[in-house]
Amino acid sequence: SLTPAVIEVAGSAASPSWPGLATPGLAAVAAGLALQRRGRRRAPCKARGGEAVGTLPAADSWIANMDLAAFGKEVHELGMRLKREQTEADQKHLYKMITWSRICAFVGLSTMWMGVNPLSIFALNLWTHSAWTMMGHHVGHGGYNRTDSTGRYSSRGFALGSVWRRLQDWFDWMLPEAWCIEHNQLHHYRLGENDDPDLLERNAESWKGNDRYTMPFVSMLLWKWAYYAPNTYKELKVLEMRNKKVPLPKNFDPQEPLTLGDMAAGKARGVLSFWELFTKVLGPYFLFRFFALPLPLLAVNPAFYFSAVCNLFLADVVSNIHGYIVVVPNHAGDDLYRFERSCKPKSPTFYLRAVTSSANFATGGDVNDFMHGWLNYQIEHHCWPDLSMLSYQKGQPELKKICEKHGVPYVQESVWVRLKKTLDIAMGRTFMRKYPDAYEREADMHVWKDQMDRQPALA
Repeated sequence: SLTPAVIEVAGSAASPSWPGLATPGLAAVAAGLALQRRGRRRAPCKARGGEAVGTLPAADSWIANMDLAAFGKEVHELGMRLKREQTEADQKHLYKMITWSRICAFVGLSTMWMGVNPLSIFALNLWTHSAWTMMGHHVGHGGYNRTDSTGRYSSRGFALGSVWRRLQDWFDWMLPEAWCIEHNQLHHYRLGENDDPDLLERNAESWKGNDRYTMPFVSMLLWKWAYYAPNTYKELKVLEMRNKKVPLPKNFDPQEPLTLGDMAAGKARGVLSFWELFTKVLGPYFLFRFFALPLPLLAVNPAFYFSAVCNLFLADVVSNIHGYIVVVPNHAGDDLYRFERSCKPKSPTFYLRAVTSSANFATGGDVNDFMHGWLNYQIEHHCWPDLSMLSYQKGQPELKKICEKHGVPYVQESVWVRLKKTLDIAMGRTFMRKYPDAYEREADMHVWKDQMDRQPALA
């Protein structure tokens, strides 16, 4: 169902033909020259496909001056080299990060009985956060398929297939299978489009009045279980229905984000139910994390158990906030671009969008990168989703130089600066840039099968 149906429209500009120069007579020659000069004065600028376009705003002027094919070639070649250079060192680096995550788990779990305390909350948050943003994220993309000889950290099985594998590998509010559809496929290969399920500017359009200013902060507290869990599972269910050729409910819009509040309003009727979401997605994590995990402390002292539950709950809230701060600002801001149409994976346009619709934070050093959940290399990750964390550290300076060479804007700022720009987008104070569709490289344009189904006229 995610197999692309490609429409390639190779635009071509017709060369103007100037009349009269072969006609004898001075008057004819003069008339021909006059027409030629007039044609030159009025000739519009051309897009890469050859069609006429208007003048670009100053902020977008780099688009007309860029050699997109050359840029794409250099980015692709760098990614291939980084992939070839992955070795056992990349696997050892993964084990190092896993060890750090487990140390956080040990500190948090061994102190959570000591009353509500910041050490337990902070450590438990880092355990949960790193398991998602580093292990679940990069292993799920296949970043270690080439270096993991055991198969434990392969995208083909990591956290997939059962609650037991979730518990062993990556246990969080989201179902890993659903995350792979929503994030690995839809978000990565439709970045910045209306079909991108994580496009904040579009998702925030439903907030009206005071909600526009309060909901961004409310979302920080509960977004993983109130938005991410139901929305990722919705994408999985929609895919399954399309594969089985089951029509979607008449008033159901698959592009709209789905929250628990939307489900309560009946917007998921005919697609998924609360009971299914709880039993298959939310329930296992909720029951284990907040009840079964601290249960041994109940036999020692009920007060210890109560303290542990409180610390686990508060750590989850902090984990939601931490995740929001380093995830959502990756693709929001008035200096990042949105796009009208889809493009082919690994095409020059694909690499251009990975750069111009993403933002990096401060990079470099394992401690800094661990605290950011390795999401501070978002540009590199979107160019080459299936590389290791260590490869992103190596490739980041080189990719930045390629962008500078070709005049492509490479956005890198403090996470706090990016958070402010993200909140401005969410509140409707600023708007993302619209990439001029007339300047798209038509050879790179793509129509996915589900887009065909929604727009039969494109077929």
